[in-house]
Amino acid sequence: MNHTETLPLTARFNRLRNISLALLLLLTGALYLIQESGSHQALLLIIGALLGLSLFHASFGFTTAWRSLITNRRGRGIRAQMIMLSVAVCLFFPALASGTLMGNDIAGYTRPLGWSVVFGAFIFGIGMQLGNGCASGNLYHVGGGQLRAIPSMIGFMAGGLWATADYEWWTTLPQLAPVAMIETLGSSLAIVINLACFAAIAGLSLWLEKRRHGSVEKDLVQPFSLSRLLQGPWPYIWGGIALAGLNFIVLAETGRPWSVAVAYPLWGAKAYLWLEQSFSLGLEFDLDFWAYWLQPGRETALSEPLLNDAVSVMNIGIILGAFLAAALAGKFSWQWKMPLLHWLAAALGGVMLGYGATISFGCNIGAYFGGIVSGSLHGWLWLIAAFAGTVLGTRIRPLFRLPNEKSAAGQC
Repeated sequence: MNHTETLPLTARFNRLRNISLALLLLLTGALYLIQESGSHQALLLIIGALLGLSLFHASFGFTTAWRSLITNRRGRGIRAQMIMLSVAVCLFFPALASGTLMGNDIAGYTRPLGWSVVFGAFIFGIGMQLGNGCASGNLYHVGGGQLRAIPSMIGFMAGGLWATADYEWWTTLPQLAPVAMIETLGSSLAIVINLACFAAIAGLSLWLEKRRHGSVEKDLVQPFSLSRLLQGPWPYIWGGIALAGLNFIVLAETGRPWSVAVAYPLWGAKAYLWLEQSFSLGLEFDLDFWAYWLQPGRETALSEPLLNDAVSVMNIGIILGAFLAAALAGKFSWQWKMPLLHWLAAALGGVMLGYGATISFGCNIGAYFGGIVSGSLHGWLWLIAAFAGTVLGTRIRPLFRLPNEKSAAGQC
């Protein structure tokens, strides 16, 4: 039997092996969480896995989608985000107005409008262009085998921890009180206004694209099938609807919208505490007395096991879900080689991601997605500032020999 005959068999074996390993890790993780933390944490792991699978199969993200519009006037990824937000506000606003969902109390992310949001989101926008990924993007990249995302994630943890030291100073700067559109306008009017804004953004992307290229890049059109659902690739609209629906499930299960970045400073703090205990670094940072860790809901975060943290468990689920998606698609492969300048850009971008997300109340998921679907104006302020940072970030990328793709898709 020659090589061409054995290659398909080898590929099938590798695919089956990766699928089995991904399912085994998910099942083992869920059973361990049930035993150690309860069924709630296990369910969050599964929800995270579904988010990771959706992100991978739809190549759904923010980093390249925004850069593609800026550098190449292609707006397919932007329009996918507007579909996601449109579905989500129609689900979220009535539920948040009632204050309960499936018998549980729920609340959105309603944050102040201040310099911390503007500056944090701005440097986040720069950071995700240098790091080639956002908060969720790095997670599903690693799950797909792209170990090149690890320097960005390490930088994210370091930047997040750094920001917790400065957090009290940022909160003392002048800021406007939170504005909750659902409370101010009512859920129905708030939905109409937000849908109009989403339509305007989508319309602007269409106009820019037609003006540059004379035509509009079409979304992937494929008939629905179980095979397509499991193996991908998905059209963007599938990804947008899936993420909106899964975010709504997160709201029902945790009482809050989906969040990603809040776990990174905790990971950074846990890593520092372990290093200090193991190697006596001599830094002696009193993390317990920093204002960030004294906030309600975070008082015990440093002392409790990491797997008690809901966001951390979901982030692990995203990685495992992306691994499963890559295995199902036959696309899993280890990717770690890249030029030294790219490693440097990833680490620097990660620090900017972590610092920016921590002081601006979240990342592209918790602040942008979560803020807007909560009816909070800080979500819109975050979007504007982060997009401005992305514009600058695309100009900086060539300094690190990072290309600005001419035919970029919407992936993160």
